[in-house]
Amino acid sequence: MKNIILKNGIFGGIIVSIVMISMTLYMKTNPDSEPSPIIGFGSMLLAFIFVILGIKQERETNRGVITFGKAFLTGLSISLVISTIYVIVWLIVYYNFFPNFMEQYSEMVLKNTNPEELVAKTAEMNQMKEWYKNPIMIILLTLMEILPIGIVVSLIGALILKKK
Repeated sequence: MKNIILKNGIFGGIIVSIVMISMTLYMKTNPDSEPSPIIGFGSMLLAFIFVILGIKQERETNRGVITFGKAFLTGLSISLVISTIYVIVWLIVYYNFFPNFMEQYSEMVLKNTNPEELVAKTAEMNQMKEWYKNPIMIILLTLMEILPIGIVVSLIGALILKKK
């Protein structure tokens, strides 16, 4: 089981990290244009295909039988590996290559905000800048980007692939 979790988690983590690095480089070199959230979300879904594959592999290892609980725990474990790799890569990118990310991101967001929403969005960006001063908050915010998707995919995969 550990081999299945690690293998699928590492592959998924590599996929989502490559796309994140590409989007970050794009944002750094093109500060006026916002990267597509659809590409980011799509890369996360693509990475979480390895959750489904891992649950299926675990079921095959157990002669075609897997309970919902075992399937969910397998999927959740793979999701945690993918999410951990994503967070670690972001921390490396942020601290070593893009330390002014929040300033650039805030400028981009505020520039593209409707005038009637500008006050609220400015307050939100100022709060995020404050949070980004604390490494623990960076980790938590980055986990909040990806882990909920992994939990949902793990639940769906466990429901679909459970077999008694």
